[in-house]
Parts: sequence; C-alpha cells; structure tokens
Amino acid sequence: MNSVEQLESMVADLLAEARKQGASAADAAVSSSAGLSLTVRLGEVETIEHTRDQGLGISVYFGKRKGSANTTDLKPVALREAVSKACTIARHTSEDECAGLADPHCLANNYPELNLYHPWDLDMEQARALALETEQAARDYDSRISNSEGATLSTQTGSFIYGNSNGFVGGYPSSRHSLNCVVLAQDGDCMQRDYWYDSRRDWRDLKPAQTIGEKAAANAVAKLNGRKLGTCQAPVIFRADIASHLLRSLTGALRGHAQYRRSSFLLDSLEQQIFPDWVTVTEDPHIEKGLASAPFDNEGVATRPKAIIEQGIIQTYLLDSYSACRLQMQTTGNAGGVRNLAVSSGDLNLEQMLREMGSGLLVTELMGQGVNGVTGDYSRGAAGFWVENGEIQYPVEEITIAGNLKEMYRDLVTIGNDTDIPGSIQTGSWWIRQMTIAGN
Repeated sequence: MNSVEQLESMVADLLAEARKQGASAADAAVSSSAGLSLTVRLGEVETIEHTRDQGLGISVYFGKRKGSANTTDLKPVALREAVSKACTIARHTSEDECAGLADPHCLANNYPELNLYHPWDLDMEQARALALETEQAARDYDSRISNSEGATLSTQTGSFIYGNSNGFVGGYPSSRHSLNCVVLAQDGDCMQRDYWYDSRRDWRDLKPAQTIGEKAAANAVAKLNGRKLGTCQAPVIFRADIASHLLRSLTGALRGHAQYRRSSFLLDSLEQQIFPDWVTVTEDPHIEKGLASAPFDNEGVATRPKAIIEQGIIQTYLLDSYSACRLQMQTTGNAGGVRNLAVSSGDLNLEQMLREMGSGLLVTELMGQGVNGVTGDYSRGAAGFWVENGEIQYPVEEITIAGNLKEMYRDLVTIGNDTDIPGSIQTGSWWIRQMTIAGN
C-alpha cells in the first residue's frame, strides 16, 4: 500500500501536469487501501479474501468549464493520460458559472489529528478463531438456531489524499475493522434470519465476539412465529438501529443538491421548526476514532462541529461549494456527506418507552425503499413486535407502515437513551405518536 507521503507526491505531480496542459485550476484525490476478510460457516472457513484497492480522480477547469477523469492505474503514464482526458473533456463542455474550486479561505490549512489509524496485525489463524467464536456463540445460544450464513471478520487500512491548485494538499491514514454474524432460527415450518455486527476504527474497541454472536441469535429467535396485523392507526417505536434511517432522510432533504434542484420535502425550510422544541441534531466530524470523522471534506474545506437542528428548528443546509454557489450561500464543509450525526435523547430506555407507549408497534426491520424525497411520503415494509400493556406480546411480519416524514418529525414523542448502536449515527429509539399500519 502506498504511504501518505507517496500519495501526496502523486497529487502534487498531477496538479503540475494539469497546469502544464493548460488548466486554469485543478484538484485531485487519490486513495489506497488493503484489507483482509475471512468468513466461517458452520464451523469451517468458507472464504478468505485479501483486498488491495487504489484509485484516483482528477478534475480540471478551463475557466468555468470542467472535465473529470478517474483511473485505478497509478503509474506515471496512466496519470498523465487521465489528466489529458480530463482536459479534453473540459475543452468541450459548456460553461457553468458555479464550476470551480472551493473558496481558498475555507480550506483546512490547520486541522486536528483524529486518531483514525489503528492497524491490526492479525494473522489468519487469529482471524479464523475470532470468526469461529462469534458463530459458535450464536449457534450455542438457542436450540432453535438451525443454520448459519456465517460470521465474517474484516480489517482494512488505507490512506486518502486531496489536493488542489489553490495550494492545499492534505491527507491522513485510517482503519476500519468489523465483525458480523448472520444466523437462521427455525421452529416447525417457521424460519427467520437475522444478524448483528460491530464496526470500529480501533480493533480493540470491537464488542466481544460472544456478544455479537448472541445478539444475532437473539434477534433471529425473537422473530419466530410472527403474525400479521389488521390495518390500523397506532403509535410506532423505531428501534435505535432502525431510527437512524429517519435521520438519513433528514440530511438527504437538507443537502444542497436537493435544495437547488427543488427536489426536497424540506424545500426552503431554513429557520423553520420541523421537530418538537426539545430536539437537537448535531454533526461532529472531529470525534476521535469516529467512523465518519474527517478533518476536511472532499474539497479540502475544513470540517467543523455544528447544529443542524436546534430546538427543533433547521439551522443549516448541508452544502459543498457547488451547491453553495447555486444557492448563493457558503459551503458548510459537507462535500462527500455528513460526518458523525447525533440526536438529543430523553431519559427513557427502550423498555421504559414501551411501558409508556402502552400499546403499539415496535419496528425492528424495514424492507424496500418507499421514501419519496420530494414529498416526504413514507411507506415501507416492516417487521417487529406488537406491544400491549407496555410489554411485547408477539412478533409481527408482512406489514407496511406509512406516514409523511414531516408529520412523523412533528409527532415525535421522545427519543430513547439506548444510543449504543454500531455506526456513525448516534441515536436512541424514536417514538412516533401515530402511523398507519397496513396488514390483513
């Protein structure tokens, strides 16, 4: 794998080549990664995969005309060819008044060390033993665990470098390690599948193999002998790992590209109240070891912690430099996405929320797309558990839940404090006052 220094030199050479070929401005990003993935199934190693990936993208500008090219070949000849292709494209494209690099004043000239690189010196036998332990914990959990799709351990390290002709070149190494397990439970003719996983920057922070295996098995067993529901209106709680999808719909609607294309259900919504006044949603790209942490965005713009929602009110759109120009605003450092979302939580854990709700639906699985980003209409296949008298009564399956995201956000009753879920979104379970449940 190429070192950060080698990749920085490569980016500098690319920018110089772009100037040589007549570009008025240019930027380039290059990445390199290597990893190992090992899967065991029913006590035997099923697959071992070594990965080594690299890639480069360059954009050049001739005034307000832009051309881009990508390559996975990092040899000097191939790099010069990529620059040449990008320049040819730029010469033949139409002018776009917003084409160009990010404002130099926004670039991350000084940025924090975020502790993202923790390589795992793991040999094949150690990887095998850990994956086997995970799967065995699941298979031993309950006699109804009848089959397994396997347990997989994966580990990856990589480097990312970005540079542009405004003088910015920056980069950092990172790592990501994960462990997951997928099993099947059976009771008579009924069979259910479920999983669990964990993913971290630092392998020492991974949840124990036994915990992951047992969680996967418990999820699968709990779904056995599900029933259908009649169509009704009822309160709905989205379990924390499922509730994260509701936050992704929020950030998708606030993206600058959705706003300037007029394709968002939160169109022109800046400074509008869309949640109850106790809701705060923040982005913090500077969390040490955070899965989505980054000192700068994909344009070299400094990232910064910020409130997206405060007291229920939209504080900002999520902009890269192009969408900012189209909206006559300033980039928010979100080229490449949103990094480490968190939503304010209440005092109740999931069990207490179920008791407070009394009767309704706990959603633990969503299927299909069914979210209209333009209107906010929400309709998705779901599975979970029916709750009566504050306690889970039985699993339910083959249902659809429907509503509108604006109404769902407005009708949020509380968010649980059960925020310990894998991934880069920190949220507890969401209790929505009422939704339509379509069944029999």
